[in-house]
Amino acid sequence: MNRSKRFVVDSDALAIRRASRVVGTRIAIACAVVVVVVIVAVFVYILSEISPGELFEPVTDTDNLQVSAVKLLRAAAVLGVALIVLAGVLSWQVTHRAVQPLGEVLRIQRAFVADASHELRTPLAVLDARLQILQRTLPANDPSSSVVAELRSDAKDLIHIVNDLLESAEIGGAAVQHAVVVDLVAAVAAAAQSMALIAVDKRVTIELNAPQPAPVRVPASSITRCVVALLDNAVRFAPRDSAITVSVAVTKKTVAVTVRDQGPGIHGIDPARIFDRFAHSAPPEAGGDESRTGFGIGLSLVREIVVRYGGSVHVVDSTAAGTAICLTVPRAKSA
Repeated sequence: MNRSKRFVVDSDALAIRRASRVVGTRIAIACAVVVVVVIVAVFVYILSEISPGELFEPVTDTDNLQVSAVKLLRAAAVLGVALIVLAGVLSWQVTHRAVQPLGEVLRIQRAFVADASHELRTPLAVLDARLQILQRTLPANDPSSSVVAELRSDAKDLIHIVNDLLESAEIGGAAVQHAVVVDLVAAVAAAAQSMALIAVDKRVTIELNAPQPAPVRVPASSITRCVVALLDNAVRFAPRDSAITVSVAVTKKTVAVTVRDQGPGIHGIDPARIFDRFAHSAPPEAGGDESRTGFGIGLSLVREIVVRYGGSVHVVDSTAAGTAICLTVPRAKSA
């Protein structure tokens, strides 16, 4: 009997927690450095005021309150450690509270995208239906048939984009671990075959390097869509007469898919931010094609899907010689 394990994964929440940890750690380190500098200054001052022989001498004057140098240094060290720990706790609390409004903004943004997508789906579906009726009623030799066909194609593209936006807005909720083990290589091969038909127009070849099967618990359709998105991005920026390589690497715990092109690299944006929602890089250079070639799915949705199934996606490198993006998902255990 197959069972689906439900868990909550939200890439926005993960990003916020990661940012909170980074900021909190930096504040704690800065405070710790200040405390250490002060304690070291106290140590240096005490040691400069007494001779080495007096450092361990017992205190014999009981009329006045006196403390030996060793005890004073020990107290300073304990106080320093306590202050460092306190700085770490306070910095974590402050940063955690500071990023909460950001989480609310992202939640509102996701809700707006979902609501807008829902509102657009119906009129676009009606538009496509009317264009389909018009296309069927036109004679075969009608000169406007090609224009109507192009309008239908544009309407379908808009529908795909709206569906992708809706999926991106809704996918951050409860996730389901796929119960069926699938071969990731087969899904990647299907994506490469689909995009090869489009890449041929630019005389770009897609080479698949997958020496062994790769069992994963991710729907094959999701894998195909993600790889299509990565290949779409690579084809868009790849120069003519170049090659795009798709490599599949299998380890004991993970399966990684790396898509590498020979384009000009990522410009105008931090490579780590290309998976953010609504993020765009600068126009391609060195022969890249600025037009979109894929099926409407964006890199942000790739991250949403991969994170949903316990994986990750990141830019391996991006230079003038090309860009490599790696998608990693957990490997399924053998039955």
